Amino acid sequence: MENKTKVFIGFIIFGEYTAKYLSTFLLSLKNQTYKNFKIIVFNNGVSNDASAEYLKNNYPEIEIISAGNNLGFSAGYNQLISKAIIEQGDYFFMTNPDMVYEDDVLEKLVNGLEQNEKLSSVCPKIFRWDFTSNIKTDIIDTCGLGLKSGLHFFDLGQGEKDNEKFSSSQFIFGPGGASALFRLSALQATVENGKFLDDRMFMYKEDCDLAYRLHQANYDCFFIPEAHGWHDRTAAKRKGIFGVFASRKSRSRDILRWSLINQELLFKKYWKSENFISKLNIVLFEFKALVFILIFERFLLKDLMIFKRG
Repeated sequence: MENKTKVFIGFIIFGEYTAKYLSTFLLSLKNQTYKNFKIIVFNNGVSNDASAEYLKNNYPEIEIISAGNNLGFSAGYNQLISKAIIEQGDYFFMTNPDMVYEDDVLEKLVNGLEQNEKLSSVCPKIFRWDFTSNIKTDIIDTCGLGLKSGLHFFDLGQGEKDNEKFSSSQFIFGPGGASALFRLSALQATVENGKFLDDRMFMYKEDCDLAYRLHQANYDCFFIPEAHGWHDRTAAKRKGIFGVFASRKSRSRDILRWSLINQELLFKKYWKSENFISKLNIVLFEFKALVFILIFERFLLKDLMIFKRG
């Protein structure tokens, strides 16, 4: 049966960091039962790096867009989404290349969007993938984004063993950026300052910002548990206070900066939209974050002060 709805699959490459995943990742896309899709790629590395060379040598049909330098996650995706719209796509599948999918994941996601025009997006059930050992685990990586008071976003089910709680379709706040199928008309309807993703967010929490804007525009998001993928999340959070310290210590200073400043940007953008209790929780978070930075991560203090003054 011919698939009439046109899907654009877009992902970002960056040198050797993504090159190691491409053979497995792209094979899982090639084997999809849903066939009416086109893959487009944004290269945040250089034109002849390991990822770009792999694609040119093995998948010459894939179009690569490159700016010649690293523009960041949001800016790269803005170009991919714009191209999908120009070429009259219907849906855009945002995916990390450190993913691997079951053969019918795209078909199930497309069917989910087709059944409800109020949906802006759908997301699969994503498990953790031990890439080094090539083990697909039954530990949940994410079932989409949840939102708690105080603009605290979190990954639904993260770290839990697969269970009945995540075995039924349900409305969720939004999809995570690692794997989500978007309705392009919804992205066009929620453009902010000419951008689909806020490119002030170089990396991290840009998916939270997009989910919030789509929610404000009264679009829904649906979690489809029958659609399965696996993600090699290298920055998974560890439970417990010592686990949190260990997790943060393993991250680069750039990642910690992006995470902090982008959370501050979310507070600034959506403060007026939050209720009184949520605002109190934001203030409490700000206080605890400042104390933590002063004691453990003083290198972040300058970035925080620059943002506050800006």
